[in-house]
This record gives sequence, C-alpha cells and structure tokens, in this order.
Amino acid sequence: MIYNRTLASSLKRYQQTFHKVVPFIPGKDKLLLMNFTATNTELKSINIDDENIFASYIEQKIKNSGALYGIGGYAEYRSLYSRSNVFDNAPGAEPRRLHLGIDIWCEAGTPVYAFMGGMVHSFAFNNRYGDYGATLVLLHQLDGNAFYSLYGHISLDDINNILPGQYITRGEEIAHVGAYSENGNWPPHLHFQLIYDMELNKGDYPGVCAYGEKDKYLKNCPDPDLVLNMMQYAKER
Repeated sequence: MIYNRTLASSLKRYQQTFHKVVPFIPGKDKLLLMNFTATNTELKSINIDDENIFASYIEQKIKNSGALYGIGGYAEYRSLYSRSNVFDNAPGAEPRRLHLGIDIWCEAGTPVYAFMGGMVHSFAFNNRYGDYGATLVLLHQLDGNAFYSLYGHISLDDINNILPGQYITRGEEIAHVGAYSENGNWPPHLHFQLIYDMELNKGDYPGVCAYGEKDKYLKNCPDPDLVLNMMQYAKER
C-alpha cells in the first residue's frame, strides 16, 4: 500500500465546498464531544451490553447538553469494544481498540448526504453483533486522487435499491442512520470514515484497528473532519 500524501492537502483545499454529511447549522447547532476512552469513568457504572441502558446514556448526555448530536472518536482508543468479539484478533494477538472514523450519535432515521459527487463502490449488511450493520462505500476523485468514504450503521433499506457503479451527486440523500436491529446492535449513530486504499475490500473496511497497527491505518484513513468540518464546534458540556 502506498499512501498518497497529497490527499489530505486536497481535502483541506476543498473543505469549504463539501456538502454537510448530516443536517447541521454551524454556529447554531451545538455538538457534544463524546468520550469513550477509559478516562470516562461514567462508562464503568453502566451496562453497555444492554441496548436500552447504553442508548439511554447517550441520549441523556446529548439532551442534557442541549446539543443536536454527539460526535467524536477519530484515533480514540476505546475499551468499549470488548463488548463484541468482532474486535478480537487471533488468540493471543492484540485486540482492535483504536477507532478510525468519526461517530455522529443521533436519532435513527437522521438523513445522510453525499459530501461530493462519486459513485457507489460497494455495500453490505455486516450483520454481526458489534459490526457495522448496513454499510455503504462510495468512490470519489479529487485532484486526480481516488479515495473512498464509508458510511456504517445505516438503514438496511438504504442498500436494498442501489447498484455498484451508480453515480451519486453532491448533496444527494444517500442513507439514513439505522436502528439498533440493523446497525450491528449499537445505539443509533453514523460511522463516517475516509479511506485511501480499500485493499480489495467490498462493503466493509476495518473501522477499528489494533494499537500496534495505528501507523498503517491512520495513514490510510485520514481525519474524517477534513470533510465533516464539525469538530471545531464540539465541546464537552
């Protein structure tokens, strides 16, 4: 894999032209910076394996802060992935805990838009406990650089009526945040990730890696906020 070092520069250059990935009005809508590292002691007092308890925790955090969404997680080391063996490697090997995308915690049904034009690369229903659930991958071109955007935990209906190679226009409504039953058994949220090299994967790409592999994966998965341009508005409240 050869990392294209010009991709991040191109994304920065065109950042102000990208369409919002989810409905959001900068300067008006508040965002809550979510913390799912071991430093968040609140997580020790709740049962994150229980759907209702985990979802209620997130909903109340967002509501009490007066925010529209909870957001964060790029390059965050998360102990909560121990809830699913999806994130375990071979016996004795380091488990996957380092998050490679940005999560936007919101209500199920929240619309998701294409930030720029492209085409459908692939999609899949990754239906294991703790996995992405319904997943969509788009292919883009920017300044001669091909790259991909991945949308995890979306609605199953959103991938039932699309085809690989289908053209997507900027601002097109491409998906909706999925409910617990179709999003890998997580509280509703969008996992948004940028990828330079899909490494022959289709409808799936690791959204979490082992800490020992962070250099490889963070190079291949640049900061999604280069597109979202939302983290500057996120605060702990």
